[in-house]
Amino acid sequence: MTDQTSTLAELGLFTGAPQHDNFCRLGSLLPTRELTPSSTPHQWRTGDTIDLPDTYEFAGETKSFEDFFVGTDTAALLVLEDGVIRHERYALTGGPEVPWISMSVAKSFVSALVGIAVAEGHIKGIDDPISDYVPVNPGSAYDGVSIRNVLQMSSGARWNEDYSDPTSDVFQLNAAMAGVGTLDDFVAGVIRENEPGTLCRYNSGDTQALASLVVRATNRSLTDYMQEKLYEPLGMTSPGAWLLDAAGMEVAFAGLNMTARDFAKLGELYRNGGEWHGNQVVPEQWVRDSVVPDAPYLQPGQPIVGTHRFEFGYGYQWWIPAGDRGEFSAIGVYNQFVYVDPTANATVVKLSSNRTYGTTDSESTNHDHETGAFIRAVINALRN
Repeated sequence: MTDQTSTLAELGLFTGAPQHDNFCRLGSLLPTRELTPSSTPHQWRTGDTIDLPDTYEFAGETKSFEDFFVGTDTAALLVLEDGVIRHERYALTGGPEVPWISMSVAKSFVSALVGIAVAEGHIKGIDDPISDYVPVNPGSAYDGVSIRNVLQMSSGARWNEDYSDPTSDVFQLNAAMAGVGTLDDFVAGVIRENEPGTLCRYNSGDTQALASLVVRATNRSLTDYMQEKLYEPLGMTSPGAWLLDAAGMEVAFAGLNMTARDFAKLGELYRNGGEWHGNQVVPEQWVRDSVVPDAPYLQPGQPIVGTHRFEFGYGYQWWIPAGDRGEFSAIGVYNQFVYVDPTANATVVKLSSNRTYGTTDSESTNHDHETGAFIRAVINALRN
């Protein structure tokens, strides 16, 4: 057993074990590649603090706001309006300068890097087969499949993202991260099950394939490319890090470590159409296309996560809630959220270590949809 395998096993992920002592220091427990603070750091301005609601509505019930904050082991809650902090609260091991593991919030960062690589000509277009760039086994899931389908979690790969099932595919991906093979080898051999572009099945392997695409197309590490294209221009103020597999490949589907204040900058960037203080960091059209479910199987209630349908729709590695407010969110397990409501000029970050997450494959323990309701209540308080 490798040291990395041993460390992951000791964490006890998805077993009900408390994780707040771990999620703030995974960068010191596992191999990483560092992101350095920007040479032109952007500090958020602070405005008048808003009062958050005592209650919120979910599934026809009135719920306690404080009970949910505590019960989901919230470490950070950051509320921005027009790029100004209107509420900031930390608990447990969280803090304004404390890095936290992104889980699948990382997927939305990878999507932004794909868009930049397309704009720069490293990738000809997203209707190209991803196998034109990434080595895969003939006839495997990603052989001949368009980059667009992979972006939209519609690759057709056989996959089960059930965190309560230790035999599911996502655990095999974690094993590759820990040294049982490599992440690139895992991507190369994924098995096809469905016709690409017909079903949205949430698949962390798809994101790992996209990261391999960025690395192969740019001939740079994911960290190096992100440092130049996102971390530096967005004025990230704190050190960050990507977790690595045994071969030195970034764990792109979940392994980004950053502070709440720096995570918020991706939300604000996308809220502003990819523009950051006069600099078009991500192409505006890419941002628009990323946060719209453009096919029936991508609409809210259609994507499959594990064994169930998810209430949100899906874009280019972004989740889209139902409704007409144009909201979108980066979402990770254990209730990590970077949630954007353009109609309220709001970005909300919730970093968490919900210890019940993944102990079943149901909303009753995972609270993904309820976190959406909780954050909407925050935004409604901002509106009022």
